[in-house]
Amino acid sequence: MLALGVVMVFSASLASAFFDNQDGYFYLKREVLFAVIGVISMFTLARYDFTRLRKLAPALVVLSLVLLVLVFIPGIGVSAKGARRWIGFGLATFQPAELAKLAVIIFVAKQMSSKPRLLTSLRDMAMPVLAVPVVVCALVLFEPDMGTAITLGLTVAGMLLIGGISLRVLALPGLVTAFSLLFSVFVSPHQMDRITAFLDPWKDAAGSGHQIIQSWVAIGSGGLTGVGLGQSVQKFNYLPEPHTDMIFSIIGEELGVLGALLVVGGFSAFAFMGFRIALKCRYPFGKYVAAGITSMLVGQAAINLCAVTGLMPLTGVPLPLISYGGSSLIVILASIGILLNIADNPRGKIAAAHQRKSRTAQSRDRGRGNGRPSGSGSGARRRAHG
Repeated sequence: MLALGVVMVFSASLASAFFDNQDGYFYLKREVLFAVIGVISMFTLARYDFTRLRKLAPALVVLSLVLLVLVFIPGIGVSAKGARRWIGFGLATFQPAELAKLAVIIFVAKQMSSKPRLLTSLRDMAMPVLAVPVVVCALVLFEPDMGTAITLGLTVAGMLLIGGISLRVLALPGLVTAFSLLFSVFVSPHQMDRITAFLDPWKDAAGSGHQIIQSWVAIGSGGLTGVGLGQSVQKFNYLPEPHTDMIFSIIGEELGVLGALLVVGGFSAFAFMGFRIALKCRYPFGKYVAAGITSMLVGQAAINLCAVTGLMPLTGVPLPLISYGGSSLIVILASIGILLNIADNPRGKIAAAHQRKSRTAQSRDRGRGNGRPSGSGSGARRRAHG
């Protein structure tokens, strides 16, 4: 999927890269650099014992909160298209919300594994588990970045469900989150425009509805097998953001329904394997981290695919592993490295083996009668005195 992303970023960005930078390879070169850094991070973390991340959880949360606040400071935060989501480092920019998502996953997993009883009561769970995600979501919504806030909500919900929380306990936080998102829509004209474009894009086809209409044109033009790799017409300044948020539309145009199904199948396979790792891991912290990483990546993909196809309002969420982006790609590949370590780490297997031995010993002792351990009978006493 990463290889497909690099190819499609080059194809989708060729026109805009040439017109904006006089270099058709501008975005390709940067995407390859980001991919190399991300793959190195992935293999490094795949060999790093994930249990050590427990101690890093508070530091990662504090760092993420500081970076999210720095976004709003003039001269440090970078504003683009009505939002302040980036921190500038010379020619490069960094999006703190991407790091914050991983930090929230590690922090919530630490709290859930340390105190399992927290999941039985909303009152007990509010401060230790939900406080940090709520603060992060609030800062992200002020940027504004509703897509990332929704992704964070889905991520935490996936972790709580894997942890065995009842839907009754989860209902109130879900309602509060929904009302918070509605409030954010009403106070932000930009987000309100996206809602109205979702309800009736043809009402303002040249304005707020332009992007989704052009996305439909791109996907509809592809047919079953597409117009051919590199042959997209919509990427020539008809479809905004063809190499970032709307890259799935270019995939549908150039590779057709078959290419689109390949992408959906890839994320479906990732969801199956990621949640399988989470369910099979016997180490609670690893179980929750695996569930969080899988929920984050698959949830973000679902939001992007639904927005691009018109099933929900546009949110500005990129397609993981495929859309152009530095911060997002590096953090996602690093997260996959953690997931790989959880899948292959002996700690989970040792815990499972220990639990099986304990259950076997207990059942064997119960079979001897009265629940007494082996060696506790009169014969054992005679052998001891003899």
